[in-house]
Amino acid sequence: MAECMAARLAAQEEQIRFFSGEISSLRDGLSQGLDAGVGAEVSPELESLRTENEKLREGGKAPEKHTNKEQNNNKEKQNINNRAEKNTNKETNNRAEKNTNKETNNRAEKKQKSLPGFVAERLGLYEQLKRESDALLEERAKNSKPISVELPDGGKVEEEPGSPPRTSWPGLADNAVISRVNGELWDLDRPLEHDCSLEILRFDNEDAQAVYWHSSAHILGEAMENFYGGCLCYGPPIENGFYYDMFLDGQNTEFGDLESLCKAVVKEKQPFERLEISKETLLKMFKCRILNEKVTTPTTTVYRCGPLIDLCRGPHVRHTGKIKAMKIYKMLKEWERFQEEAKNRDHRKIGKDQELFFFHDLSPGSCFFLPRGAFIYNTLTEFIREEYWRRGFQEVASPNIFNSKLWEASGHWQHYSDNMFSFPVEDDIFALKPMNCPGHCLMFSHRPRSWRELPLRFADFGVLHRNELSGTLTGLTRVRRFQQDDAHIFCTMEQIESEMKGCLDFLRCVYNVFGFSFQLHLSTRPEKYLGDIAVWNQAEKQLENSLNDFGEPWKLNPGDGAFYGPKIDIKIKDAIGRYHQCATIQLDFQLPIRLNLTFVGTDGDDKARPVIIHRAILGSVERMIAILTENYAGKCHRSASDLCNAEP
Repeated sequence: MAECMAARLAAQEEQIRFFSGEISSLRDGLSQGLDAGVGAEVSPELESLRTENEKLREGGKAPEKHTNKEQNNNKEKQNINNRAEKNTNKETNNRAEKNTNKETNNRAEKKQKSLPGFVAERLGLYEQLKRESDALLEERAKNSKPISVELPDGGKVEEEPGSPPRTSWPGLADNAVISRVNGELWDLDRPLEHDCSLEILRFDNEDAQAVYWHSSAHILGEAMENFYGGCLCYGPPIENGFYYDMFLDGQNTEFGDLESLCKAVVKEKQPFERLEISKETLLKMFKCRILNEKVTTPTTTVYRCGPLIDLCRGPHVRHTGKIKAMKIYKMLKEWERFQEEAKNRDHRKIGKDQELFFFHDLSPGSCFFLPRGAFIYNTLTEFIREEYWRRGFQEVASPNIFNSKLWEASGHWQHYSDNMFSFPVEDDIFALKPMNCPGHCLMFSHRPRSWRELPLRFADFGVLHRNELSGTLTGLTRVRRFQQDDAHIFCTMEQIESEMKGCLDFLRCVYNVFGFSFQLHLSTRPEKYLGDIAVWNQAEKQLENSLNDFGEPWKLNPGDGAFYGPKIDIKIKDAIGRYHQCATIQLDFQLPIRLNLTFVGTDGDDKARPVIIHRAILGSVERMIAILTENYAGKCHRSASDLCNAEP
């Protein structure tokens, strides 16, 4: 290696000596040539060059100055060129950005113009129904007296029938998000129907923020439906934001186009229009699952903004221009972070990794709980059983299979038979029970009852079955076979308030052990209700009193009760901010009538009717295990041990 390097260096030195000699020869030849030419006749051009060269030699520093000046000029020219190039690049980038934005907008506009066929069909049906509704409202207004509107300061104004809330307080309404009429959130452009109290809510109000996010979700839904042409699913507001789910055949990430469409929708200031439509008509339009599961009244409402018509209870802001900014991509990144956290906590993954439970295709929607999972399951039920014993509940066990005649008498067969597993037995049709209440009613009525036995509290962990569609089955949160901490309290009208207080205290006790915060909502009489209005008013007043005495904040949901009785809705909040509805506290005036439940009253009347309180705290035990698993990120064994050692 050393010899090789030495040879290379010697060769390089030889080349250097050769080039040095050649340069010296050229220099000597040039000098001799110049001397030989002296005195000879030369051309004027050559003489001029010699004179200039001589001046340069004598000047000495002139060449340096000239060179510096030339260098400075070159430098300045280079700076000018750099600036020009920079400006050119900037202009090019601006033009490119404008072209890109223009191209994006053009793509978005092109997509927007080609609406899916079902959207156009739905719009036609909506416009026909809207014309009929407007004509009916106009006719009613002609025969109505002026409406008295009470303002928060105690003042009153009179309005024409059909006037919207914004006319009663125009100065404030311009900067408002929503109004509240008789305690119910109300669109600022929705006609007032009766004498009422009126509040105007700005964005600093929590309810107004929820409305704002809800309207934002509809704008996103419109852009998604127009751009992707898919089927919208859910689009609710959530805490500090909103989302919209959509079914797509493939995947798409053109969020720039989507954001441009949202901005266009906002710029157009599309009004939010509310319309009440029959359930029968709505089933032709969309969301059959939501209609069948959630809508218990003959009619419900839809909202329209632009071409979007969506099944929605509302309310909304006046128009899309009230939504100031929508950063789809930014919100998507936040959503992706949330989804990643949710994915890490997914109870299906944790259940498999920790060998808690599994599912099998040979029994879809029915969970196989392994020993560790069964320990958690049994710990939860034992925890509730201990509370039952302390709180005066009597545990019962009821059959799993009933003749369809019972379900016909209770009303479940007419409204719920599609979700029941039914089968012929000899000459009759039988079905697996999807709920316990009719069976508990048979237990109440199997012998005469006295007022001295009330309140009678039946609790049941019996297995329930519901025929959920295979595509909707989702781990433990939506199953076909499950158990509930189900209880039914049979009481008098006068006992409702005290029983409600006991239910709320039971709820707080359990959720405090789990570490859950919760929200309470009182849902009152809907427009389409059954029974005596005086009975409804008395029951709602007792529920309100029990909530006030409970000491936790609660909100009013006017008109959101079931047709058979008012209720208290409870939602719990988990560790990553999601809300779940598990507990149920529901009054029922109708089932005792349908199944002819009676007791002997204090006055000797043997036809007195009890009231039923449907009550659950965990709800489905399976679903509660899923929520606890995700809330504690799989540390359920420790949670179960804590339950075993929980103080009463």
